[in-house]
Amino acid sequence: MIVKLADTGWEIIHQPAHGLLAFQLGQGWKTAKRPLYWPETLIALTEHDDGQDPYEGRNHLTELGAPLNFQELEFSVEQARNMISIALQKSRWNALMVSMHSTFLYEEKRGTDAALDEFLDQQKGNQQSWRRQYGVTKAEATYAYDFVQWCDAFSLILCMNQVPPEGRRLEISKGPEGESYFVFQRPDNTVGVDPWPYEPGEFSVSLEHYAVPQLVFNDDRELYNALQKAPVERKSWVLKK
Repeated sequence: MIVKLADTGWEIIHQPAHGLLAFQLGQGWKTAKRPLYWPETLIALTEHDDGQDPYEGRNHLTELGAPLNFQELEFSVEQARNMISIALQKSRWNALMVSMHSTFLYEEKRGTDAALDEFLDQQKGNQQSWRRQYGVTKAEATYAYDFVQWCDAFSLILCMNQVPPEGRRLEISKGPEGESYFVFQRPDNTVGVDPWPYEPGEFSVSLEHYAVPQLVFNDDRELYNALQKAPVERKSWVLKK
């Protein structure tokens, strides 16, 4: 979950909703610069955070009972395997993208946990096998994943309300061609991206989130029930060249 404290309680965004926003931020990419296997790559955007732990015990709570923000979660080999398994049921290209995502996130933690090291070694072998099955080079696969990673980074910036005010620029990430992209907000609240990577000159994206007034929970079941009862609200942004 992406959790932010608001005046009225918690604002909570499910990880798959963040993935859906990433999909929206990717689908208008300039045609000439799109990676291989375009539909599968877009679907990988919606799946790159799937396979989350179930609402059982206290999987989604801090020690004090507050909803657990994704940045406080420890690495879960099981969740990463679930994520890749879900993608693999659609295609090996989807699995390749989310496997590369797990490598991107966790390779820096190599050496801290034996199960993690085994998982990372398996992903290297999987990625090599899946590239071979698709007949693509490592550079072609990397280009596609760098696009996925860029959309993921942009989605998180929007989800976490990190676009700076007053026209100040924030780097999103390097895109698939190695170029840095920056996001900024105009006085009319439209969001700009420089350089502009999209086919349309203007489009809208949106996201569902939950407004939960209860601050502390005894267990995941109580949190789950509160989420089901909470009003669903929508955030939207207009992106403009």
